Amino acid sequence: MSDSTDPGESTAVSLARSGKARVMELQVRRLREDAVLPSRAYEGDAGLDLVASEPHRIGPGERAVVGTGVALAIPEGWAGLVLPRSGLAAKHGISVVNAPGLIDSGYRGEVRVVVLNTDLTQSFAVEAGMRIAQLLLVGVPQLEVIEVDGLPGSERGVRGFGSTRA
Repeated sequence: MSDSTDPGESTAVSLARSGKARVMELQVRRLREDAVLPSRAYEGDAGLDLVASEPHRIGPGERAVVGTGVALAIPEGWAGLVLPRSGLAAKHGISVVNAPGLIDSGYRGEVRVVVLNTDLTQSFAVEAGMRIAQLLLVGVPQLEVIEVDGLPGSERGVRGFGSTRA
């Protein structure tokens, strides 16, 4: 393989071919001394674990807003999606109410997670230091909204909810 790349090829493709990993910085500010910075459980994981900075008891079917004690500077052109942790969901019925929660790049306040206890019989104790959700950064294209009189056709067309043939 040559070291030259097609001028029209994306940076990500070019970096993948060269074997170089593209590293982007995520600036994080602790709002509490004991706050835990977001981190990956395993190298190569897509999501960063978000950790509770305060305890909460969530009754059956109830929700709570749990602080992480950190604020982020998500780079422009990116957004943070707050997702449930599958282990908490499977073992305890704990989810994120507005999954995915959206953190815009301009937001600089504390990352807080709206947690829901879907178990109808058992309370759940969130402890400070517990991993409660995941943060996934995704690229956001800058779009120009253009009003048109008609849309181009597609195979699916206007078929909506429950319209698949499977």
